[in-house]
Amino acid sequence: MSSFIHTFEQFNWEVVQQRINDTNAKAVENALRKPKRNLQDFMALLSPQAMPYLEEMAQLSHKITQGRFGKTIQLFAPVYVSNECQNICTYCGFSFTNHIPRKTLTEEELLREVKVLKDLGFQHILIVSGEANYTVNIRYFSKAVALLKAYFANISIEVQPLEQDEYEQLAQLGVHAVLVYQETYQRATYKSYHPKGKKSNFNYRLETPDRIGRAGIHKMGLGVLLGLSDWRTDSFFCALHLDYLQKTYWKSKYAVSFPRMRPAEGIDWSGAVMSDRELVQLICAYRLWNSDLELSLSTRESERFRDHAVKLGVTSMSAGSKTNPGGYASDQGSLEQFSIDDNRSPAEVSQMIAATGYDPVWKDWEFMEES
Repeated sequence: MSSFIHTFEQFNWEVVQQRINDTNAKAVENALRKPKRNLQDFMALLSPQAMPYLEEMAQLSHKITQGRFGKTIQLFAPVYVSNECQNICTYCGFSFTNHIPRKTLTEEELLREVKVLKDLGFQHILIVSGEANYTVNIRYFSKAVALLKAYFANISIEVQPLEQDEYEQLAQLGVHAVLVYQETYQRATYKSYHPKGKKSNFNYRLETPDRIGRAGIHKMGLGVLLGLSDWRTDSFFCALHLDYLQKTYWKSKYAVSFPRMRPAEGIDWSGAVMSDRELVQLICAYRLWNSDLELSLSTRESERFRDHAVKLGVTSMSAGSKTNPGGYASDQGSLEQFSIDDNRSPAEVSQMIAATGYDPVWKDWEFMEES
């Protein structure tokens, strides 16, 4: 049975990191001149040597994105259904050892969230949950998807890794996309940030996209948590993963997100996080490498950065996000997974996108017609 682990184990983290850092300007210039770029070119565009070419990368990224996706930004909202979690993740507000009030939404509470989100105009939602298998499991997710499907055109999920048959069940219920982040592809670092709980199983999480692909889910979303390890090396391994998935599960679509570490309740974070210019470089490198990828930017980022990112290659954004269960219908800030930076309302984000000359998309009509 196909598995990314076989590809992953052919690469050494330190060797890849050294190759990225040893990239010269000629390799960057060659990558910029190519009409179609491979993983070696992506490595060059990620390198420190590519930073002086950032303006050229941004212009190319803008042109490629408009040619492939037009001048549109899709809007979506995350719906946090539970902050219960059995994992110890040292960077996350939901971590098992963090003494915060825990909550899992009932159907009645979920419907209250629905009403607010519908009034705000959303048609695309992302179900998000902590990892507590005894509470938020396939039974809970199935009921939630069945309930929400009556109200929204597009439902995605970002929950704990599931088995293939469970993904198949959710696909039949109407789940459009599954997001799963490896957090970091550096095995030793991964273990240090995830010391206990099911999430500590590096290989099981690494093989999750294979189970999603075999289940026939329409779209997969990948990414790394920027700040846990060297972002350049981590991003190469994420691209390597995407390259494998696109070749193996070629019927599926793919997306990448760019979550940078943010402050969270009970978390004393002192790690290094990439700069804004480096995040611009990463977004553009992904676009230049793969014109078909959907690129998503969350409210973790500042208003100023998100305003400028519209023309960089991003294709979707969350807006007005609440990262606590029941956060749209009530104000329970102590339950947040992490603090957001762009606090504008969905209407204000939509107005910003329109003022930039782009169309804010609330409903993906093309997908509705296909389905």
